[in-house]
Amino acid sequence: MIYTLTLNPAVDYYITVDDFTSGAVNRTQNEKISFGGKGINVSLVLKKLGINSTALGFVGGFTGDALENHLIQKGIDCDFIKVAGNTRINVKLNDTDINANGPEITHNDIEKLYKKLDNIKKDDFLVLSGSVPKSLSQDIYKSILEHFKDKGINFVVDAEKNLLLDTLKYSPFLIKPNHHELGEIFETEITDFKSAVMYAGKMHNMGAQNVMVTLAEKGAVLIDENSNIHIATAPKGEVISAVGSGDSAIAAFLAQYLNDGDYKNCLKYAVAAGSATAFSDGLATKEKIEEIKKQG
Repeated sequence: MIYTLTLNPAVDYYITVDDFTSGAVNRTQNEKISFGGKGINVSLVLKKLGINSTALGFVGGFTGDALENHLIQKGIDCDFIKVAGNTRINVKLNDTDINANGPEITHNDIEKLYKKLDNIKKDDFLVLSGSVPKSLSQDIYKSILEHFKDKGINFVVDAEKNLLLDTLKYSPFLIKPNHHELGEIFETEITDFKSAVMYAGKMHNMGAQNVMVTLAEKGAVLIDENSNIHIATAPKGEVISAVGSGDSAIAAFLAQYLNDGDYKNCLKYAVAAGSATAFSDGLATKEKIEEIKKQG
């Protein structure tokens, strides 16, 4: 069973305005609402690939209800914790992002989360993905891995800087920094496969079983649990939006791993899924992913 944890989900409100003028009344040309968060995106893509998962996290208010109802309509099993306040609304105005902080998460809410995590069994997968609300300790991912370190759970971590680094000593099954995030960790610039492999190797040596580094339009590299190096180039295509590409890559990696356990195939499928989402308006369909995979 796969579980995804999204601590700070969001309702994203995309609007475009021609000739935006600050301090004046502006009329929108286009509007779109998207429900998500990184872990939720993983669940949505897994569902498209025929894999069931359970979405965990915190939701609140009318926005939280709308998000949960949307996921239920998409066939996602939800086991959210209801909190005071509203799930955040992020405004995407043209090329500008205005992201809200999200609701206050209390100690009691955290206790409820740990009780739900207690239901995860040996050999299950738990995807810890995305940012952490300001009201939560920034070592929450580390605390979760520490608490359940002897339970035999396969942890997948997709986070930035210390949120990711602090989990490595617990040997997560998979981590997926992109080349920018990996570069920030080691205070360098990663622009090619060679440097990505080198720094992925450092993360592998620090404890991660499998390290997948995505390099946008170039593709991705993987150092697997057996220290084998795999490289997959990305197909050519028109990028519409990179939002959700990394989440799609994680979902496809897990789907392929459950299918045949072949890490070379896992990486190829991950790159196909990430590219398919980048070439789509929203998360890619299974058909789009399979079409791109055949090109490789």
